[in-house]
Amino acid sequence: MDKEALIGKTLHELQEITSALKLPAFTAKQICEWLYRKRTTNIDLMTNISVKNRELLKENYCVGRTTVVEVMKSEDGTKKYLFQTLQGYIESVFIPEDERATLCVSSQVGCKMDCLFCMTGKQGFAGNLTAGDILNQIFSIPEADQLTNVVLMGMGEPLDNSLAVLRALEILTSDYGCAWSPKRITVSSIGLIPGLKVFLERSKCHLAISLHNPFSEERLKLMPIEKAYPIQDVIKLLKDYDFNHQRRVSFEYILFKGYNDTMRHARELVRILSGLECRVNLIRFHEIPGVDLKSANEEQITWFRDYLTQNNIISTIRKSRGEDILAACGMLSTAKKQEEEKE
Repeated sequence: MDKEALIGKTLHELQEITSALKLPAFTAKQICEWLYRKRTTNIDLMTNISVKNRELLKENYCVGRTTVVEVMKSEDGTKKYLFQTLQGYIESVFIPEDERATLCVSSQVGCKMDCLFCMTGKQGFAGNLTAGDILNQIFSIPEADQLTNVVLMGMGEPLDNSLAVLRALEILTSDYGCAWSPKRITVSSIGLIPGLKVFLERSKCHLAISLHNPFSEERLKLMPIEKAYPIQDVIKLLKDYDFNHQRRVSFEYILFKGYNDTMRHARELVRILSGLECRVNLIRFHEIPGVDLKSANEEQITWFRDYLTQNNIISTIRKSRGEDILAACGMLSTAKKQEEEKE
């Protein structure tokens, strides 16, 4: 019988487990400390819990940590890590930069959203990650202790797996868990409104919305989600919430040559974002097989940024990292690895 993983359990869930095993009431907090502060990989190492009680835990539970399967290193220092989960393989990307060290974390194996410009979407969907799978990516890389920031911008749509994502965020930010400031974490979404509402109510972490085109009919050609949850409705919802220095909302905008990089698009972007305290992150497109889109050139990207900034929309150009190892935005895919496993 496979043992159930403890990693990814909230304090409340661990209290239910220890109560069922008739362990002392304080044992749940001890387990939390071992899992989330000391990052232990084995129940036997939880030495302030009696041997007898550790044996009771071990009968049905394990820590549930897994190690990196493979690592690739880019010329720019970016590293891409491969992990195996029960649902399939996933990738995480470590990005070192000056005073920051960011980990881009996956939330699903593949993705259902099928955005035209994203390799993960071409892979299809194999399953949701557990909160433990999400946390394991953060805890199990060699640079775990160096991390200053985590972004849920890897494989999958986080708000299509909102319960596991919110459980992981609770553990990362709670006093009983890692006690991180929510400002260290950003969750990216294409705008699934049901999950977005829950996230906005239950989390103080930063939010990034994948926008990519301000015109509904043009965005729909890039992102099928536009039909169910138009970007105008997403922005309307966001305007009901207070975004300030405590919690930031940003918009991701990949610039495609001749498709969404014109004055018409820039003006409409300013119009729809007016009144919402936010920033726009401009991203170069990293070409993928079978997709007839090209990145806007540097001159056009710079012009677009300057236009937004001049019209009171804070805008930055995101530095491209890890393209040579397929670790840049929209390039994560474990389809080849999944196929190898089937052979």
